[in-house]
Amino acid sequence: MKIPLSAPDISETEIEAVVEVLRGTQLSRGPKVEAFEGAIARYVGVPYVVAVNSGTSAMHLCLRGLGIEAGDEVIVPSFTFVAVANAVRYERATPVFVDIEPHTLNLDPEKVEAAITPRTKAIIAVHTFGVPAEMDAIIEIARRHSLWLVEDACEAIGAEYRGHKVGTFGDAAAFGFYPNKQITTGEGGVLVTGNPELATRARALRNHGRDEGDPRHQELGFNYRIADLNCALGLAQVGRIEGILARRAHVARKYDAALRDVPGLILPPIELPGKRISWFVYVVRLAESFTEADRDFVADVLRAAGTGSGKYFSPIHQQPAYRNAAVPYPLTVTEQVGARTLALPFFNRITDEQIDEVCDGLRAALEKVKHV
Repeated sequence: MKIPLSAPDISETEIEAVVEVLRGTQLSRGPKVEAFEGAIARYVGVPYVVAVNSGTSAMHLCLRGLGIEAGDEVIVPSFTFVAVANAVRYERATPVFVDIEPHTLNLDPEKVEAAITPRTKAIIAVHTFGVPAEMDAIIEIARRHSLWLVEDACEAIGAEYRGHKVGTFGDAAAFGFYPNKQITTGEGGVLVTGNPELATRARALRNHGRDEGDPRHQELGFNYRIADLNCALGLAQVGRIEGILARRAHVARKYDAALRDVPGLILPPIELPGKRISWFVYVVRLAESFTEADRDFVADVLRAAGTGSGKYFSPIHQQPAYRNAAVPYPLTVTEQVGARTLALPFFNRITDEQIDEVCDGLRAALEKVKHV
């Protein structure tokens, strides 16, 4: 691709940090893991952080640590990456899909309330595309029904809701640092929590169920460890995270200014009251007069011109692995949005000239749709 969908932002600082680990004696379970955990704890504002090998692993440990088990139901959105539902199924629990708000693309609190049953044990609030979910309403529902609340903040490092960073509202939260995220560890994630018992158990679970300093395995665990190499990279990235987030906000504003007058195109909100968006991706969607085939045609035209794009997200409940999913109510917004969304190239070092080229290509593709 001439203009890729995403690209990591790796500076000499990150390279030097990784080389320093390579010149040392500990590539795994060394001091960089603890240092990275401390940096995330200070940045997010939580007392306990457990670094693992992916955001998916972090979400799985949140659910295992909170006691989610077979027969339980966990409320999740269908308009999100499949990992959140997979983590529920790892514990043989049932993900119950509910609809989203059309503006923020996050869980609709009214739909959450309606989907609660006697078997419901938890709600997973996803901060989709870095936009904070409506936490006040979701927290109130979780407390009233005595449910665990887990935040999927894998796309939202640095996002804020009413002056507090996401990841600090629930009983636990997961962040992810895949290369397309705001900051990266290559592969990796963290579980964050204010619960010391959950943190201690998560540390054991990530290392085959073995407590720190104890050679015995107390319970069935996993190999979810993360290497010092990854944490050294992440530590350097955290050190410049505010500059990275500011740059990504600039890119989002450039797209908004260039595309706001394009007919038939619905743009993401640039600002929301009481919320700070952490820009993970820039996702537009075609108006309802367009079809899913039209969206796919636009993506093909962009690809032919050397411009990357992504169909974020295909609703989970419509995917083959979830053909028997629990869908108690119609997911009208989810299905309408999922058929028409398109992520545009979005990364820290994209230039203004590249943004202009993407926008020109998108306009041309939409014009071709009208004549196909």
